[in-house]
Parts: sequence; structure tokens; C-alpha cells
Amino acid sequence: MKVMAGTLKLRLAMLATLAIIIGISTLVITVILSYLGASLITIGVFVVIVNVFQWLIAPYIIDAIYRTRKVSRGERPELYEVLKRVSAKSGIKTPELRIADISIPNAFAYGSPLTGNRVAVTSGLLNTLSLDEVEAVIGHEVGHLKHRDVQIMMFVSLLPAIFYYIGYSLMWSSMYYGSRRDSRGNGGLAALIGFLSITIYWILTLFTLHLSRLREYYADRHSASVVPDGARKLSLGLVKIVESTTRVRTRYAN
Repeated sequence: MKVMAGTLKLRLAMLATLAIIIGISTLVITVILSYLGASLITIGVFVVIVNVFQWLIAPYIIDAIYRTRKVSRGERPELYEVLKRVSAKSGIKTPELRIADISIPNAFAYGSPLTGNRVAVTSGLLNTLSLDEVEAVIGHEVGHLKHRDVQIMMFVSLLPAIFYYIGYSLMWSSMYYGSRRDSRGNGGLAALIGFLSITIYWILTLFTLHLSRLREYYADRHSASVVPDGARKLSLGLVKIVESTTRVRTRYAN
């Protein structure tokens, strides 16, 4: 369980970075629309459009943040064959292979209709794990692609996001109405609906996080099914990932 939590934290750290960028940018524009008198439906539609757009360009953002580069078959033939073999067993087209020159061992699957599917591994992962263990980790990431986890989690995350931005805009509106003498109680009603929307947002977020963890377990199961002795290899690989990550963090902390 601790090993799984360690790997989950690495992946959530990457997602959190994107979430902060997406959240701040969407929030600022939403507040502007709210002050301009945009309807709640307009705000909801806007949030959907912005999130879909950022999903489409997310691979470019990830590549820029983690400085990933495309790897050819000639450069890493053994790694390319591993990805090709696991993809064939999974029944999907071989995704583009990329490497990020990062010391922390990690791997992640991502993509959009604009870029196609991609699987990236860090140099830290290749230096820490054996090829068999790397294959099991890649099996996990390919499982995410086969199960369309990127698309599923993107759409599942839309609903709490809509409630959040609607709630936030209503809370701001209540402050505006509250400062007017002729508001006739509209400020209190807007504040109540806004508070309820924020509450629903937090509840839905908990369910979304739970679903995300279940998708991780599902990807683990997929790796065990397509990689020979995959469960054992993945477990050994995750132990090494946690140990190596701890050493790297300790080194930078000192």
C-alpha cells in the first residue's frame, strides 16, 4: 500500500502542476465573465470549452515542463520493442515513446487527438529498474491508454469544476448584491447557492479522487495480465521507485 501511495504521489504531483495552471487561468477569466454579467449557463459552457481545449494541448505542456524528447527505434531498440510488445498484447496501436531527462524514476501515459497517445519514461526510471521491471511499469501505463483513463478522468473532472466556478462566481455576486440597498435579498440567495455549489464541488472531488485510485488499480491489473510475471515485476519496480525517490529527495533536501 505504501509503495502504491508513493507512485500515486509522483503522478499526482504532475497532475497538480497542470491543475494549478488550469485552475488559476480559468478562475481569472471566469471572474471577469461574472463581472461582465455572463449567465451561469455561459460560465458552465465556458468551463467545458476551456477544459477540453487544455486537454487537447496538454501533451505539449507536459513535453515542455518535463522536457521530453521522442525516442526512435534505433536509439533505444530494447525499450521500443518492450513498448511495441506490450501494446500488441493490449490490443492498441503502439504509442509514441518519449524520454524525460529527470533523475526521479517515473513513467506516465498521456495524449490527445492532436498528438496521439504517448508513453514517457524518465532517465531515472531506466537507471533504477531492470528491463523486466520497466516492462511491467510500461504495461501499467499502456493500461491507462487502453482503458482511456485520460479521457475518462477529464470528463469526470468537468462536473466538479463547473460547480466550483459557478459557486465562486455566485459568492462574488452575493458580495456585490449585499453592498446595494435595493438588492431585495438577492445577495443572501446568491451566497447560499454559491455555498451549496462549493460543497457539491468538494463532495464530487472526493469521488473523483477515489475513482482515480481505482483506475490505478485497474492499470496494475492490466500490467499483470499482459506482462509475464507482471505482478511480481511491477511490485519490485515500485519498491525501487520509492527507495530511489526517497534518496533523491533526501539529497536535494540536504
